[in-house]
Amino acid sequence: MTSTTSKRPYAEVIGDPINQSKSPVIHGFWLDKLGIDADYKIAHIKPEQLVDYITSRREDPDWQGCNVTIPHKLAVLDLVDDPGGVKDSIGAMNTIIRGEDGKLIGTNTDAGGFYTPLSNSDLAGADICVIGNGGAARAILFALSRLDVDDVYIMARNPLKSIGLLSQFGLKGGCVQMDAEVPPVQLLVNASPLGMKGAKETLDIDLTPLPDGAIVYDIVYNPLITPLLEQAKSRGLNVIDGLGMLIGQADLAFELFFGKPAPRKYDKELRKLLAK
Repeated sequence: MTSTTSKRPYAEVIGDPINQSKSPVIHGFWLDKLGIDADYKIAHIKPEQLVDYITSRREDPDWQGCNVTIPHKLAVLDLVDDPGGVKDSIGAMNTIIRGEDGKLIGTNTDAGGFYTPLSNSDLAGADICVIGNGGAARAILFALSRLDVDDVYIMARNPLKSIGLLSQFGLKGGCVQMDAEVPPVQLLVNASPLGMKGAKETLDIDLTPLPDGAIVYDIVYNPLITPLLEQAKSRGLNVIDGLGMLIGQADLAFELFFGKPAPRKYDKELRKLLAK
């Protein structure tokens, strides 16, 4: 487990693997723009180290919280306080903050971050397919359950888990096996790590069934233009890359960590920095 000491307030991102994370770049950029005397770091935490990590950070008064990425979004549910009922609603946490009384509070900024790039899209009555049924997919399904969408399909290897998620979020639709044809939906979202740089498996999906004007949204941001998005662009479909959700969820977490809104007026400069 990475050992972190600091004489200044700091937050960090935890995961396994973690070197691909761009969160330190985002938060560091905003801290610099606002002139805040604080740090944002990386901590490589393996599953067997998670309990000890939470204990050590709980005892560190300089620690303001952390972003949580794969594979810990479900495991942290039982390790922190949950006053917002995230466990019973979304069922996954991607952010932990230090409360005023020293308690560690878990929340989820993925749902809001996912919706931000779609805020100008008309999804009323749309059919949607979500690839994956892990922690990120839970936040996305929660967000979709708040919109006036029609059928939602989950493409994953475990149909029973997918059926349970659709029921949990009150969504109608169905399950699709990973090797099946993608449904002719208006929005396709890759909520899995497939396609991420260094991933052991690729995402092999034919987008031919998608109608003209469909949106293909890949939450993977390393590489920024994934093979899925390359295929979508070659067909002339609308694409949303992973930076949209990444910056959106970071925006919400930044204010929780450091007490000031993120300076979003610098988004173009930030995207250029992240795309390097």
